[in-house]
Amino acid sequence: MAENVDLSPVTQSDPARPRREPAIKRVLPRTLFGRALLIMVTPVFVVQAISAFVFFDRHYDTTTQRLAQGLAGQIAATVAMLERDDIGLSRNEVFNLAQRTMWLSLSFEEDKRLPEDLPPPQNTILDNRLVGALQERLAYPFAIDTHTLPEDVRVWVETDDGLLRVVVSRKRLFSSTTYLLVFWTVGTAALLVPIALIFMRNQVRPIRRLAVAAERFGKGQDVPSFKPEGAQEVRQASSAFIKMRERIKRQIQQRTEMLAGVSHDLRTPLTRMKLQLAMLEGTPEAASLKEDVTEMERMVEGYLAFARGEGTEAPETTSIGDLVREVVDRVTREAGHVDLHIEHDYDLPLRREVMRRAIGNLVANALRHGDVVSVRVGRRGTTVEVTVDDDGPGIPRQQREEVFRPFHRLESSRNPLTGGTGLGLTIARDVVRGHGGDLLLEDGPGGGLRARVMLPA
Repeated sequence: MAENVDLSPVTQSDPARPRREPAIKRVLPRTLFGRALLIMVTPVFVVQAISAFVFFDRHYDTTTQRLAQGLAGQIAATVAMLERDDIGLSRNEVFNLAQRTMWLSLSFEEDKRLPEDLPPPQNTILDNRLVGALQERLAYPFAIDTHTLPEDVRVWVETDDGLLRVVVSRKRLFSSTTYLLVFWTVGTAALLVPIALIFMRNQVRPIRRLAVAAERFGKGQDVPSFKPEGAQEVRQASSAFIKMRERIKRQIQQRTEMLAGVSHDLRTPLTRMKLQLAMLEGTPEAASLKEDVTEMERMVEGYLAFARGEGTEAPETTSIGDLVREVVDRVTREAGHVDLHIEHDYDLPLRREVMRRAIGNLVANALRHGDVVSVRVGRRGTTVEVTVDDDGPGIPRQQREEVFRPFHRLESSRNPLTGGTGLGLTIARDVVRGHGGDLLLEDGPGGGLRARVMLPA
């Protein structure tokens, strides 16, 4: 006695529930081109960002500090010359000397003090470095203004005799190398990124062509113009694909040629047996043998149709709506009525004859086992679907995959008097999968069976 086995799946989590991707995967690019470009560009920007933060910050700070110290030293030297009487220079001569040699514009107001309405120094590198340098070299109160005038910086120094006002060009406190560094940093990035884009696009293009060729071949379409190109690894993968394609085509051709010979060899003795039975007409044994020969001939035809598969028929652009309408018209002329509804019509690359036989087999099965049959043609996402529904006894859920096995018949669920060799559904699924789609059996809305043909749009 066979043991009862629980066929229910045992899983720790619901496989139908989609797994939530990590946050990093949702942010990263999905394509190989995007990821490869990210790998190339990210180090460039990271290195430039680090160098800009470390070198540029230190360079700008050091340069500004040294320029500020130089200016503070010149102002301190001018104040010292104004306070000393033994150098033999008047105030105007000191101002002219400072203007000529140090590019300082000076003015002096006697008995004046620092104005109270001067703007306070701002928290910038220039203000901090200039204030620090003046504090180191001057023993007098001072004030600075680096933002009021667009091109000049002003400094006030309160001496014992009055208020000294110094105006100097802002360029003396800035270095042009700072801008050159920014230019070269941004410029090199702007130059390297387009080069990386062009390079990566050329490297990814052969991979995309290989993917398209594999997808077309999986749908039963030939790709004679495909050739290896690109990097060595991509060429190796392309060569392997071409060799695989040739092996598959050679195997199909050998199988077709072999079965053509088998067909000829089997038809000949069957024909002789039918002729001999015709001479024995009228005997009970002859009638029984004639039924056996007819059954054997039908089984041989079914086996050859299954083994030939799609044969050598070339795909051509076909209207799926017209094809299904033709199948329904042909089947309903022989038996039954079919409710046909075409939501949208689509042109697909199909092997017309084998697809017509596959869909016709599904519709004929539905009419054989049900009274009400409906056929629908529509689109769901990226697939075009042809559904065939009936109100017959259906097929138990646990046996729906078994019916696709060659020569498998469900005697307990289908009427054995209806005939059939158990190859119809096998051939139909083989044809649909040869076009890159799939054939599924489900519960029908009318309580019977639904056959769902899914083809890539």
